[in-house]
Amino acid sequence: MESVNGFMVFVQVAEAGSFVAAGRHLGISASAVGKSIARLEEKLAVRLFHRSTRSITLTAEGHLLLERSRRILAEIDAAQQELSQASARPMGKLRVSLPLVGTLVLPVLGEFMRQYPDIQLELDFSDRMVDVIAEGFDAVLRIGHPSDSRLSARKLGHFRFITVAAPSYLALRGEPQTPTALLDHACLQYRFPSSGKVERWLMRGNDAEVELALPASMVCNNIETRVCFALRGLGIAWLPDFAIRDRLEEGTLREVLSDYANHTGVMHLLWPASKHPSPKLRALIDFLSERLFPAGDLT
Repeated sequence: MESVNGFMVFVQVAEAGSFVAAGRHLGISASAVGKSIARLEEKLAVRLFHRSTRSITLTAEGHLLLERSRRILAEIDAAQQELSQASARPMGKLRVSLPLVGTLVLPVLGEFMRQYPDIQLELDFSDRMVDVIAEGFDAVLRIGHPSDSRLSARKLGHFRFITVAAPSYLALRGEPQTPTALLDHACLQYRFPSSGKVERWLMRGNDAEVELALPASMVCNNIETRVCFALRGLGIAWLPDFAIRDRLEEGTLREVLSDYANHTGVMHLLWPASKHPSPKLRALIDFLSERLFPAGDLT
């Protein structure tokens, strides 16, 4: 720690411009400041200051050391703050924006509430692209890659897009055998709220990724409506697998065109960039990272 204290004294002298002013700020004598600088110069075998009876100025070596010392001390301060916050108890209101996929997040958030009873969750479900900072969100869960440089991000996991339909629909209309056969089926489609564009169904075909411009029997701007209509036998939907795992397991939906499904997506948790996330936000970040997707999905 003696070396660290020497760098602290050096930075203070360089910024204050005198041993007396630096000593006053540090609560030590000017003589003690001078001795600390002398020990540092001796240890580094360089002169750090040009001294005169009226002023002191940095040498070229002093300027170089000042730049490095500031970075070192900033890292030490950051580490101390992180350790201090890590020991604090997570508590308070946490405002989070999430996509309209309750089947994925609600069980996990229920576990989070049980483990952290002093955190009050305020959940806003929406598929629109919220402005995290302007709208005052602590965090936002979103599909896709982050593009806002003001935000920090944690990748939570990957998922597949698959094509599904209810057994009743397939019994009535038949099962498509190739992607182009979808042109003769009722397709339940998604419109991006931010751009207004209809989502393209990307599938593997003849060793090339094919974008299908399909007829739409229904267009909406969320996942749950497409799941609901697909369950009622109203058409075929292209959906992220996490939204329909339970339906596939119970047999109320069936995957079709499985040989052509290779398109994947990624989910991130985003929050306003900060060197030191609050304990409540850090708890949410770590909890969702561990629980939202099975181990092994973070490839």
